[in-house]
Amino acid sequence: MSFDPDEVQGALRKAWSLSTSSKWTASNPAAGQCNVTALLIHELFGGDLLKTPLPAGDHFYNRIEGRRHDFTASQFDQPIAYTDVLTDRADAEQGLRASNWPL
Repeated sequence: MSFDPDEVQGALRKAWSLSTSSKWTASNPAAGQCNVTALLIHELFGGDLLKTPLPAGDHFYNRIEGRRHDFTASQFDQPIAYTDVLTDRADAEQGLRASNWPL
């Protein structure tokens, strides 16, 4: 499977729902989707899992082929001051456990 960020973004927008995040709304479909999205992208395309600490908790996203890809950045009203902390699946999965997501 080839990595095309525009195609990935379109597919994610169609897939996000209340089933993938309890914070989902029609006006903000990316809300609460960062953990599951970053994990899915990592599973499908590899690369690195990254996070940036934010006041509400860690925000997860990916680096693929040396470029940052944050498919859920649209959930925020303000731009993110990324710190690109390298992390792992176990760290990203903690947020899913807190949301009662089956792993």
